[in-house]
Amino acid sequence: MIEPIGNQYIVARPVYSANAFGEEHKKKHRYHKTFLDHLKVCCSCSTEKARKIALSLLPITSWLPAYRVKEWLLSDIVSGISTGVVCVLQGLAYGLLVNIPPRYGLYAAFFPVIVYFFLGTSRHISAGPFPVLSTMMGVTVARLTPDSFNDSMSNETSLDDYKVMVAATVTVFSGIIQLLMGVLQIGFMVVYLSESLISGFTTAAAVHVLVSQLKFIFQLNVLSYTDPFSIFKVLNSIFTQIEKTNIADLVTALIILFILFVVKEINQCYKDKLPVPIPIEFILTVIATGVSYGFDFRNRFNVTVVGEMESGFQPPITPDMTIVQETIGDSFSIAIVGFAVAFSISTVYSLKHDYPIDGNQELIALGLGNILTGSFKGFASSTALSRSAIQESTGGKTQVAGILSAVIVLIVIMALGFLLEPLQKSVLAALALGNLKGMLMQFTEIRRLWQKDKYDCLIWIVTFIFVIVLGLALGLAASVAFQLLTIVFRTQFPKCSTLANVGRSNIYKNKKDYSDMYELEGVKIFRCPSPIYFANINFFKQKLIDAVGFSPLRILRKRNKAMKKIRKLQKKGLLQVTPKGFICTIDDGLKDSDEELDNNQIEELNQPINTTDLPFQIDWNANLPLNIVVPKIELHSLILDFSAVSFLDVSSMRGLKTILQEFIRIKVDVYIVGTDDDFIEKLARCQFFDDEVKDSIFFLTIHDAVLHILMKKDYSTSKFNSSQENDRKFDFTIHTNGGLRNRECRVSVETKF
Repeated sequence: MIEPIGNQYIVARPVYSANAFGEEHKKKHRYHKTFLDHLKVCCSCSTEKARKIALSLLPITSWLPAYRVKEWLLSDIVSGISTGVVCVLQGLAYGLLVNIPPRYGLYAAFFPVIVYFFLGTSRHISAGPFPVLSTMMGVTVARLTPDSFNDSMSNETSLDDYKVMVAATVTVFSGIIQLLMGVLQIGFMVVYLSESLISGFTTAAAVHVLVSQLKFIFQLNVLSYTDPFSIFKVLNSIFTQIEKTNIADLVTALIILFILFVVKEINQCYKDKLPVPIPIEFILTVIATGVSYGFDFRNRFNVTVVGEMESGFQPPITPDMTIVQETIGDSFSIAIVGFAVAFSISTVYSLKHDYPIDGNQELIALGLGNILTGSFKGFASSTALSRSAIQESTGGKTQVAGILSAVIVLIVIMALGFLLEPLQKSVLAALALGNLKGMLMQFTEIRRLWQKDKYDCLIWIVTFIFVIVLGLALGLAASVAFQLLTIVFRTQFPKCSTLANVGRSNIYKNKKDYSDMYELEGVKIFRCPSPIYFANINFFKQKLIDAVGFSPLRILRKRNKAMKKIRKLQKKGLLQVTPKGFICTIDDGLKDSDEELDNNQIEELNQPINTTDLPFQIDWNANLPLNIVVPKIELHSLILDFSAVSFLDVSSMRGLKTILQEFIRIKVDVYIVGTDDDFIEKLARCQFFDDEVKDSIFFLTIHDAVLHILMKKDYSTSKFNSSQENDRKFDFTIHTNGGLRNRECRVSVETKF
């Protein structure tokens, strides 16, 4: 019963062990589904289930019938046009990152949007090229196009065709990986990429993009490196050729960057007042293209331009299986990173606008989009934060804005592509760098993470270093491994603590944190805040020993050694018992070496202390007969708070049972509190309980266990009245030259609470 009294409450209920609670409240036996049960549910078929699957595979059928034409259409049109212009420019710019002709970037900006319109679950992201994925693709293309291959080429066109084939093959295979992951419902794998890891990875990838674009800005002939430390080799190559810089390209890029940053700051500062952001990328592209064409920059200043832009689509191709064999790892990393980025951005907008997204369906949409894109010579896609922000901030409500942006890209592919032929590549490089500001500004995350969580900060820094030094693919793998290692460290070395009562109530906290603490004499409360498994069971045991102040195994061995000596005295007739039932003995010099006992009879010393053959009881905290010294312990009850222990594996189960047995064998009562029923049921299935470790040691709360201890100790001490307690003494009668001498030693009574 609970009675509210102001801001306090009074609870009146019995003291419950786990067994007593289950019996009183009639705990039901629940059937836990097996793997076969879940498999039957998955394989079962019904009309309703088929309808749900069909609707889930085509999310457009859920939101398109509810489309509000009058309220949303105009906003989607404005957003679609604005996003479409950016898609065209980013497609061309990111084509440079892949080391293929820029025109193929238009295919990567078109096909994914079409597929995502029908299959995607996010209403606001803009599917298409992403600079990090483009850089990863570029690394793969460069690795499979060695210098010796270049020399064997008859002309530059053949080399470009091979690079396009590599990019398309990797794109198709990464799409297949994403599709399979979505079909198999394993989209949960993205949870292994934490926010800190993604932030550090994208920041390092932005640095890679920055370095890779310098050769276009300076117009230098820089080889592509794919091995670890490649970024430093590229920088070294750039600085050794810096005197060959094309001044026209450099000046043009710097002007573009300056104007781009200024206008973007204006867009950011006045985003609430401007109806739509100023389309500065489009404006700069039109001006730069016109100036380059009007002043003939290509011939006068020898600048590199986009070049021929073929109208229309090229016929689909079949992926090269020899390339697939060499790029399996690259395809897998591209598939994972592409999904992780798209899903994280989708989550942001789904929370902002309150609608659900499905990770597995996102995998299917991205996978089919990449398969279609790669088949038409495009490269891998995901989404770009800047492009998605434009689509959402300009009023986009649904993927209708996305399909309209694809129409803009289609118009450029079919009819207007030739207008971009005079555009300098340095302009595209500058536009690509201008969109990296958001990712490069993620360096400020270090300070925020350091203040909030040191582990997350370390993950960010290590991820950044790994990706910079090892490259994108190896760096990502090493970063995920390090992140998982930090989880192991957190659980392997948990911050265990000793609890005590606060304010003489039912609240128990770390005794180091509060001043008004009450710790029961002879009772120790130990808390472990992590799962217990094979890697931390020894750490748990050591922390427990440190908390109680002694090793139970050492005490047990000492007591067993003492029992061996007592039995020897008894067999020789040197041990007598007075009428009061206490020990009498003589010092005859019997003393076994510790080394002999430890080495030869170690298993025997670890066994429970057997006193059934003795006609008396031994108080181990009293003064024992001469030559017998056993450490005295004040602890009589140990409470283990397992409320934060989520699981226990088989290896740690054996270790835990050994620890409990050691305490029980030295007469320390052990209680476990805070566990759920599944935890206890698992122990029962694994035959954890026996005559020593019983299932009655489990209690609902710490306070239940404490009250049980108080009642138990009061009961045990109440068996003796005060006069009996005063008479409880040991009489050691020592035979010396045939005479008798009495010696009294008071036995300390058990602690009263």
